[in-house]
Amino acid sequence: MSTTKVRGTPVTAAGAAATAATAEADLFHALDRIDRAILRQLQTDASISNVALAAKVKLSAPACLRRVERLKESGLIRGVVALIDPKAAGAGMLVIIGVVLDRSMPESFAEFEKAAQKVAGCMECHVVTGEFDYFMTIRTRDSDSFNRLHAEQLLYLPGVRQIRSFMVLKEILSTTKFPL
Repeated sequence: MSTTKVRGTPVTAAGAAATAATAEADLFHALDRIDRAILRQLQTDASISNVALAAKVKLSAPACLRRVERLKESGLIRGVVALIDPKAAGAGMLVIIGVVLDRSMPESFAEFEKAAQKVAGCMECHVVTGEFDYFMTIRTRDSDSFNRLHAEQLLYLPGVRQIRSFMVLKEILSTTKFPL
């Protein structure tokens, strides 16, 4: 077990991770109403100018810019991106895949995770509890392109015992907005 000293006190790796998670949660809960308003506006339209953002949250432009920079530096805002419409980009089919590995060993998980990041159209991959070890979401054009992806990539993922695919018939909710 690895340990680190924090101010003279030994801390395990798990303890350090828990401390970091608590600090991040404290940071989020310490946000005032203006920071939350800034985050709500940026989640709706991150291309808004600083002057327009400042007007919407009732701040001066320099004060607003300082707050946005502070939110970025703290890691609360981890990036600014363009959201691409999957259908317009030729990837209108969404498939959710449940994966079960042969063995529950750290090496098996690491090898699978490395390979999963290279799967074409893979948008998300999560370790989960329950019947499956992982859930992946994959975007593809249609069922034929998914069948090719399945035959050419998914069947060759390392350490996989079972793959169960769920074709999404209708997306009810898909958002990038974090509740504030």
